[in-house]
Amino acid sequence: MNSRLKLISLALPVLVTVACGDDGNTSASATTTITTTNLTPASSTSDTPTMDTLPTGGATDTGGSMSNSGGQTTTGDPTLTTAGPLTTTTMTTVDTSGTTDGADATAGSTTSGDETTLGTTDPSTTTGQPCNPNDTMGMGDVEKSYLWVANSDEGTVSKVNTLTLIEEGRYRTGPLGGSYAENPSRTAVSLDGRYVVVNGRQSGASTVIAANKEDCVDNNGNGMIDTSANNGDIRPWGQDECMLWTINHPMCASIGCGPRGVTWTPGTFNMDTCQFENPKIWVGYLPVDGLGIKAHMVRLDGATGVVEETVVIDNWSQGWTDYGPYGAALDKDKNVWFTGLRGELFRINTAQNPATFDRWTPPPGTESYGMTVDPDGDPWMAGCQGPVTTFDPDTNTFTAVAGTNACYRGIAADKEGGMWVASNGTCGVMQIDHVTNTVIQFHNFPQCLTPVGVSTDLEGFVWVVDESLGAWKIDPLAPNNKQLVNITGDHYTYSDMTGGQLKSVVQPQ
Repeated sequence: MNSRLKLISLALPVLVTVACGDDGNTSASATTTITTTNLTPASSTSDTPTMDTLPTGGATDTGGSMSNSGGQTTTGDPTLTTAGPLTTTTMTTVDTSGTTDGADATAGSTTSGDETTLGTTDPSTTTGQPCNPNDTMGMGDVEKSYLWVANSDEGTVSKVNTLTLIEEGRYRTGPLGGSYAENPSRTAVSLDGRYVVVNGRQSGASTVIAANKEDCVDNNGNGMIDTSANNGDIRPWGQDECMLWTINHPMCASIGCGPRGVTWTPGTFNMDTCQFENPKIWVGYLPVDGLGIKAHMVRLDGATGVVEETVVIDNWSQGWTDYGPYGAALDKDKNVWFTGLRGELFRINTAQNPATFDRWTPPPGTESYGMTVDPDGDPWMAGCQGPVTTFDPDTNTFTAVAGTNACYRGIAADKEGGMWVASNGTCGVMQIDHVTNTVIQFHNFPQCLTPVGVSTDLEGFVWVVDESLGAWKIDPLAPNNKQLVNITGDHYTYSDMTGGQLKSVVQPQ
């Protein structure tokens, strides 16, 4: 057995072209050497704002200012629909054009009706064997693992099997469709890997899709699950039975206001059903009356999308005030950390009822862009025209990593203690030791256009999504070996695209 399939602690991803700002369109509101199969670079317009800040110098170790604020809880009004040194590289490229039915279960192993409940019993776990939370979390033998990549130009999200490297399905994320009308960006995966939430920054929608057929719903009662079977099979909106629910947040009229920063909470593990139950989703946006004034972080019921709590962040004095919470990640105490675009660092104290929040101002020049939280519970920020910075909440100290100063985007941690940061300066990915806060190595890609998102899968492999190419799979133990999975579209995607970040910080109960 591959020793890599036996894991104890796992990896963590992030959130968060080369004019570094935000996202893609400014509408108003086998083994071979370098093969490029089915490559379709995007030729879209860009809504990436022009960078208007200067890069900072070398490393800093500076205490940032911090203030404590009581969170305000209000009632939302969303619309809910249920249903370093450069290195040489060897690589392989994977052709994902073949079809697959993507089936994880026999059609017909479904629930009926027009509503589903996250955390219902997975038939694969009810075999009379003792219940092991590690298996449910994907921390035993890995049988399936998915990377979810948002296709901003098409209004879809791709489900890529990280074991076979095949795109097993592609799903619409909202009714508005392509041409950046939905403009999905951030995706986040639940702890058990069974569900993904996708945020549409243009439309304001958050949509949940089930990864496995047994969690989908036979809405039309035909005794089978009608769902996407491959990358060319995109069902009309509302007709893919693995889309469980969608909600439209009451955002202000700017693409910057749309939902971005997002993370799941694990829920509670039920030893009887051998499942995590009652997971939550935290997502941030700027409300209708919030442009430059306030932001909302809302807690949604993972099963229904119902808003359960809204934390109001007043005095939204970010680098760019017309952008809402930009990235989010969970820590080992199940607190939610998030950042503003080139702005402050926040923590929502979820054990409080109602939830409260703390805020810290990073040193000048930090230029926060992508963010994540490492297995120790420390947040990390990738600066665009700034350094890679980490924060110690025990000492209230920000530390910039020496030798990092570029336009960095997504950031994630692997299970070996390494941080991986997408770079749009020199095109590639930076590897950093998260204990010593020093650069390990800078890695080039044989093909590189705009690396954006970073995430780590259940086996511990690092994935770097290139906005125009697709996704690179990297072995952190042998990082010169890389595989490119070609995915058509414009992939402006950040955050926990595999669920690896949650698995790195949350221990089984």
